[in-house]
Amino acid sequence: MTIRDMKAEEADEVSRIYALSWKKAYRGIVPDAYLDGLPELRWSAILSKDSSRSFVLLEGSEYIGTASINVYCGEDAKDSGEIRSIYLKPEYMGKGYGKALFAHCLSKLSESGCSGAFLWTFEGNLRARAFYEGFGFTPDGQKKHIGIGGEGIAAIRYVCRFGEDCLKNAGKDT
Repeated sequence: MTIRDMKAEEADEVSRIYALSWKKAYRGIVPDAYLDGLPELRWSAILSKDSSRSFVLLEGSEYIGTASINVYCGEDAKDSGEIRSIYLKPEYMGKGYGKALFAHCLSKLSESGCSGAFLWTFEGNLRARAFYEGFGFTPDGQKKHIGIGGEGIAAIRYVCRFGEDCLKNAGKDT
């Protein structure tokens, strides 16, 4: 397994991972019609323009996962980094690849000088929520609705401060 920075020319491969993951992980959360019509290259243009904080996870030469981070300096999350996305091809979910990719993101945020991390996840995404909680993340009460497929889907924010739980839990079996 290799995790490295994404290159702009890998945008199509990464976009395919996004689409496949969305169709599996968000079924029952995001409207089926939206997921069924989701093009594989939906995110290619966006990803090819800004790959500087995105990562790819490969097994041999096969692209199987991706994640992205951002150092965020907003008033409500000073000195924190955001885990913007983490996606795997469905056949690799639940096999430890997500743990390695998530730990990589936390490490990169810490190396960037962040004192903690946060992320947003769909409220109904119970599998992801359990995954994040295994790393020491907890909901902080912030909530927003994201418009997808004509519906407002509730998302909640999870946070963790480095030095408390999330970095020391990064290598444990979550």
